Amino acid sequence: MDGVRAVESEDIRKFVAVAEELHFGRAAQRLGIAQPPLSRAIRQLEQRLGVELLIRNSRGVRLTEAGEVLLHEGRKALDGVAAAVRRAQRAGRPDRQLVVVMKPGGDGGLLSGILEAYERDPDASPVDLIICGIGEQAGLLRDGRADVGFLHHPHDDMSGFDTEELLTLRSVAVLPSTHRLARKRSLQLADLDGETMPRWPGMSGGGPEVRDSAQLMQLIALGRTIAVLPESVRTNLNTGLVAIPVLDASPTTVVLAWPERCRSRSVAAFVRAATDGTRAAAS
Repeated sequence: MDGVRAVESEDIRKFVAVAEELHFGRAAQRLGIAQPPLSRAIRQLEQRLGVELLIRNSRGVRLTEAGEVLLHEGRKALDGVAAAVRRAQRAGRPDRQLVVVMKPGGDGGLLSGILEAYERDPDASPVDLIICGIGEQAGLLRDGRADVGFLHHPHDDMSGFDTEELLTLRSVAVLPSTHRLARKRSLQLADLDGETMPRWPGMSGGGPEVRDSAQLMQLIALGRTIAVLPESVRTNLNTGLVAIPVLDASPTTVVLAWPERCRSRSVAAFVRAATDGTRAAAS
């Protein structure tokens, strides 16, 4: 048996704990085991792989280049195992549902028509809709809590998904109606130079961090920030806000996404309903 096949998910779990803590004692405590067997397990893993994963010296523990790669890929592997377990458990329930995830307004106005077409398909299952925070859709798909989701190119990470592009939306600047630019018929990105822009989770910058659409709209109404968003935001625009086209801003594409190599008939039916319905609406 070669080194790759000899490695099990438990080996990866132990390595990821050490790699994240960079301390064998803390990693052992986190895993609920003693430190000596954890140290032996990591040594055995290095021997099976034939590479050094960690550099241990008097200054502590640090990752080698091979260790960095295994940490990155190991996290994904563990997430994949957890997602597979969740999907299997959900698929075995007698009340099986198709879980669809999107952020508020993230369907580009398409969902109601898709659901109407989907319900007519013989492979359809009852739909459970999750409305999540900004940027959370991909995570819910990856960890097995959702079956299909509405993502947005180029903002969301599409890796690990099969996708179908549904709709391309122009960008608009959302401003308070009292803003100096609020009476313009259109804008260029240069017009927004010097304006305070929001930070999405995980981003750096000087603007306020925004976790959901309601929070963002409140901050814009208070004059604390402005935002460049897909034009579908117009349908849920609060009183006192305006949306002005930004002619040179990149458009946003609404993308339907689901896990790669998915064999679910209910997912396939939802994708059919989405693609057929979008083409019919466009024609």
